[in-house]
Amino acid sequence: MTSIAAVVLAAGAGTRMKSAKPKVMHEIGGRPMISHLLGTVGALDPAKVVVVTSPAMESVQEEVAPAEIAIQQEALGTGHAVAAALDALEGFAGDVLILYGDTPLIEAETLHKMIEKRRASGNCAVVVLGFEPIDPLEYGRLVTDAGGNLTAIVEFADANAEERAVRLCNSGVMAIDGAHLADLINAVDNKNAKGEYYLTDIVEIAIKKGLTCAYVKGEEEELLGVNNRLQLAEAEAIAQNRWRAAAMTEGATLIDPETVWFSHDTKLGRDVVIEPGAFFGPRVTVGDNVRIKAYSHLEGTTIGKKAQIGPFARLRPGAEIADNVKIGNFVEIKKSRLESGAKVSHLSYIGDARVGAEANIGAGTITCNYDGYDKFKTDIGAGAFIGSNTALVAPVKIGDGAIIGAGSTISKNVEADALGIERAEEKQKAGWAKRFRDLKKKVTK
Repeated sequence: MTSIAAVVLAAGAGTRMKSAKPKVMHEIGGRPMISHLLGTVGALDPAKVVVVTSPAMESVQEEVAPAEIAIQQEALGTGHAVAAALDALEGFAGDVLILYGDTPLIEAETLHKMIEKRRASGNCAVVVLGFEPIDPLEYGRLVTDAGGNLTAIVEFADANAEERAVRLCNSGVMAIDGAHLADLINAVDNKNAKGEYYLTDIVEIAIKKGLTCAYVKGEEEELLGVNNRLQLAEAEAIAQNRWRAAAMTEGATLIDPETVWFSHDTKLGRDVVIEPGAFFGPRVTVGDNVRIKAYSHLEGTTIGKKAQIGPFARLRPGAEIADNVKIGNFVEIKKSRLESGAKVSHLSYIGDARVGAEANIGAGTITCNYDGYDKFKTDIGAGAFIGSNTALVAPVKIGDGAIIGAGSTISKNVEADALGIERAEEKQKAGWAKRFRDLKKKVTK
C-alpha cells in the first residue's frame, strides 16, 4: 500500500486572536488545536509528518514533536509554505496530505476518502476537499467541468461574478501525488491580486501538464477554520457535542448533555450517570456505575467503580478515588488516595493524604498539608472516624480504627483504635449573657 505523508501548515501568527501565543496553540477541550489535528493524522499511520512554522514559534515546535519541522521564513502564501516542506519530502512518492493547524475538527474518514479518490486514477495528481457552506462568504470556489472533474480553484478576490455564484467552496485541504508535488509547487507564481504564492494554482498547473484533478465533499462543520475567539468557541462547541454523543453511545447517561463539558481525553465507564453542570478537565478516568452529581469539577483524577461524587465537589490532579467511595458536597480532594468505601461527605479539604478503606471524614475536616514552604502527608487508617471540624496538621498519622473527637487539632500521631482529642477547657459564666444584653439596651437608649 502506498505510504502517506502529511504537511501541516502552522506558520500563521493569528493576529485576530489578540493573543501572545500562536493561533494553533489555543486549546479545544484542554488540547492545542494543532495536536487535535495531529491526533487525527496519526490514525492514518503516516510515514512522515512535517509541520511548517515561522521561525519564532518555539512553543509550536515543542508541541508537535516528534514531527519534522520546516521553517517558512516569510509569510508569502500557502504555496510558499508548502515549498518550505519540500526538502523534508525529498524522494517521497506516496500521497501527501496538505492540512492546516487551525482546522482541528477534520475527520480521519474524510482524509481516507480523499486518498482513495486520488488512488482511484493513476493520472490523478490532486484531490481537493470541498464543501458547500450555508454562506459561501469569501471562500475560494471549486470550478468543475461537465464530467465533474476539478478544473480550477479560484480565489474569491480573483473570481468573476459567475465563479462567485458557485456554491462548492475550497477548504484548502488537499491530497497530492508525492511524485508530482515538487514540480507542481515550483511552478506556482505570485501573479495575482494579493501578490502571494497560492497553493490552489497547482490544480491548473497539473491540468496543463496532462494530469487530472478531482474533489471530495466534506461537511462544513468539520472544516471550520479558527481565526478568532468567536470561531474558537464555535469549534469548542462542535467538539463537545461530538464527545457528548460518543459518551452516550458508549453507555453513559448525561441528564442534561449541553451542560456537561468534557476534555479531549475523558474516559467514562459503562452506566456512568452525569448530572447537569459537571466539568471534566484533562486526564480524568471514571469507572463503571459512578454517579457524578451536579456542578462538580474534575481534573487529573481516577475514579473507581460505584463511587459517588458531589454535588459541588472538586477533584484536583492526583486524586485517586477507589471503588464505592463517597465524595459529597463542597469537598475538595488534591493529590490524595481514598481507598475502598471511604466517605468524605461534605465541607472538607483532603490534600496530600491517604484515607484508608471505610474511613469516615466528618464535615469541616481539613488536612493542613502546607507550611508555606513544603507539603506534608496525612495518613488516615482503615476504619478511622474523624469527627467534624477537625484539623489534621501534617505530617501526621491516624491509626486504623482510631477516633478523633470533633473540633480537635491533631498534630501528633494517633495509635490504632485510640481516641484522639484536643480541646481547650470549656468555661461557663452564669447569667453573663443576660447582663450583656441588658447593658447593650441601656447604651442604645
